[in-house]
Amino acid sequence: MDDTGRKSGHLMLITPERVFYAGLLGRPRQRCSGGFNLYVAFEGGLWLTTADGRQTHGEMIAVLPNVRHTIVSDHRSVLSVVIEPESVRPGALEDLASRLSGPEGTAFASRIRLAYRELREHHAGNDFSSAEFDSLCLGEVLPQRELDPRVTQAIVQIGKFSGEPVTAASCAAEAGLSPSRFLHLFKEQTGISFRSFRAWKRARHLLHFANQDINLAHLAQDIGYPDSTHFSHSIRRFYGLKPRAIFSGSRDLAIYSHGRVSAGNSGLTQENRLTRNA
Repeated sequence: MDDTGRKSGHLMLITPERVFYAGLLGRPRQRCSGGFNLYVAFEGGLWLTTADGRQTHGEMIAVLPNVRHTIVSDHRSVLSVVIEPESVRPGALEDLASRLSGPEGTAFASRIRLAYRELREHHAGNDFSSAEFDSLCLGEVLPQRELDPRVTQAIVQIGKFSGEPVTAASCAAEAGLSPSRFLHLFKEQTGISFRSFRAWKRARHLLHFANQDINLAHLAQDIGYPDSTHFSHSIRRFYGLKPRAIFSGSRDLAIYSHGRVSAGNSGLTQENRLTRNA
């Protein structure tokens, strides 16, 4: 780990289907992540409030994808595991959330804290498959979802962020389907609409560059946002924070991205096992 990340202990490991985050939580505002979020307190407790008024308190809290919620912590920093829902078998995340809220919860929380220590001291720069990530953080491998190859290809295209717009029409043409048939297939396979899925992946892609001193307007354009206003609103909806606040709070964050990550025409890239510093 670089000197900045080592001093603060803040790190983020990003793989195509998982994220491990240890860093500042930010000011408590409502957020709506497209991933399954598992929050673990560094110390003390966490308080969850969902949009429907449900309140939960504990050392660990699980939130299913696309649930509007506010999370507050006794400590400024938090541990968080994010799992992409399209990567696991339907129903698996609901089953996991149920187990996490039961008698097994304490053991899961302890394991995630141990995973943080392992990543901090030894392994954050290593390649991680989803199975290896799950084994480290959960002690078991989540069952993988089998997707239609045409949907898998569309997901790959969405994740390239090459500067070219990825539309339902372009994905449908590549799949040899009509746009309406493709959109139906995509939602049937992933459980979410193409448009919502793409919006979440754009917001997730920003994480790769969160500790960089860069022009946010250029970054927004490069990863597919039509303008800065749309960018700011979208990021705030998913993370409960404005883009500038995310970047400000990530200056001491060591980020490990697996694979070559690009922000389109901005010239920013991250190579495998490379930590980029603010």
